[in-house]
Amino acid sequence: MSTTQIDAAGAEHPPAGPQARILSLVPSLTELLFALGLGLQVVGRTMYCVHPEDRVEGVPSVGGTKKVNMEKVSALRPTHAVVNIDETPKDLAGDLADRGIRVVTTHPVEVADNIPLFKLLGGVFGAEARAQTLSTEFERAYRRVTTKPGRGSNRGPNRRVLYLIWKDPWMTVSADTYVSSMLSLIGWRTIGDEKDQRYPKIELSDALLADADLVLFSSEPFAFTEAHVAEFRSVHPADAEKARLVDGQLLSWYGPRAIAGLGYLQDLSEAESS
Repeated sequence: MSTTQIDAAGAEHPPAGPQARILSLVPSLTELLFALGLGLQVVGRTMYCVHPEDRVEGVPSVGGTKKVNMEKVSALRPTHAVVNIDETPKDLAGDLADRGIRVVTTHPVEVADNIPLFKLLGGVFGAEARAQTLSTEFERAYRRVTTKPGRGSNRGPNRRVLYLIWKDPWMTVSADTYVSSMLSLIGWRTIGDEKDQRYPKIELSDALLADADLVLFSSEPFAFTEAHVAEFRSVHPADAEKARLVDGQLLSWYGPRAIAGLGYLQDLSEAESS
């Protein structure tokens, strides 16, 4: 039986049920809503909500994750908006609330936060059974990447990792982000975050690169490609062998993609261990 859920902002949400009309402003949460069987209730999304590919195109876009067209939002008549503390500006969330839309706030920081995330959205929108199924699948994948049967930890060799998410300026992730939590599961520690910011701007100094065992170019939010990796190797020949292109969706999206992401993480660890 559904009970009142408390979101990451401390707001209480009674069960909404099948009459809810959901606006999702976070790509990974849009995918999660569909995985919970709530696709028919998702009435709006951002242009960056691209999964599930075969179903999401039929959902109207209201703009980006930081700025939306409020006329389009009003026309869709959402009862609920699903947002994230890192991705959704406070003033945007406040504007939605001022329009009478119930704002459900999320903030996964640790990989294990997927479990309460599934429970939150499943509980609010009456999809508890699907949420439990996802939780079981997630826990199974989590155990596979963190333990070896009878041998304890499955962590590969420790690595100091510079994880790049943006160019011009260069930006990385701090230790208290979801990405860093993912990488820590295999013994990889992010560096370059000494500026007390969650997503700090950095300089690719010789000292910083020398401190890194690996330099990971994430495919999102900046769309790094193998061409960027090749350019880095050309400009920084002493650190060329450290550079890798990685799938940013699999490493930074919570929700159902985190389950596949854990398998991808294990593959990365095994590749560096071989």
